[in-house]
Amino acid sequence: MSALILALIAGAVVGLALGALGGGGSVLAVPALIYLLGFTPAAATTASLLIVTATSLTALFGHARSGHVRWRAGALFAAAGILPAVAAGAAASRLPQPVLIAAFAVVAVLAATRMLRPAGTVSGGGAGAVRPGKAAGTGAGLGALTGLLGVGGGFLAVPALVTVLAFEMQAAIGTSLLVISVNSLAALASRGATTADLDWAVIAPFIGTAILGAWDGKRLAARASGPLLQRIFAVTLLAVAAFMLIDALT
Repeated sequence: MSALILALIAGAVVGLALGALGGGGSVLAVPALIYLLGFTPAAATTASLLIVTATSLTALFGHARSGHVRWRAGALFAAAGILPAVAAGAAASRLPQPVLIAAFAVVAVLAATRMLRPAGTVSGGGAGAVRPGKAAGTGAGLGALTGLLGVGGGFLAVPALVTVLAFEMQAAIGTSLLVISVNSLAALASRGATTADLDWAVIAPFIGTAILGAWDGKRLAARASGPLLQRIFAVTLLAVAAFMLIDALT
């Protein structure tokens, strides 16, 4: 199967997951780029940042039109992650490939665990639960994760915004897209020189079908059971993580 066809299929799956679940689809982008399309781990994380940025900005536009983005709070949360995202993005190209693969596998396990957890375990703490210091620390950690591994971190940003900033779920999902977009752009800024060496004939169609898949994912979410979709996706992530850990350790 040609690289173009694989890129189209992988992009559609990533976009479908993002649209249906509101996050987590980018965790599939890196392993798809490495194992299906032959990217090195460093190049895959850079390409994933491009994919995450494009899909997040597209989705952000739709959520903003619906009034689900809290711009001020989201900007403050995202600002804490800019410098960590830049620093981690610069460091990623210097790390050994097995380390990057193993670190990514651990993050995939965390994402799967988060999605398998019952929805009731993530709840807001009320208006008095907002702690600026904790919010800044969470934003910084999310920025570092985005810069290092090329993932948007929506599976972490949404529960963080709900529990740390006491957002309702719709606002958390919309605002997380702002945070993800800012962190991804900051991380890309630190990798400017590496983007020129990427295979744009593969990345461009990947991005295109990811954006289209995200719209289909929204329609799928309206018809299928949300918990069922999350469980299927979580099991897939665990399988991917196990494969990557074995690859990193052998």
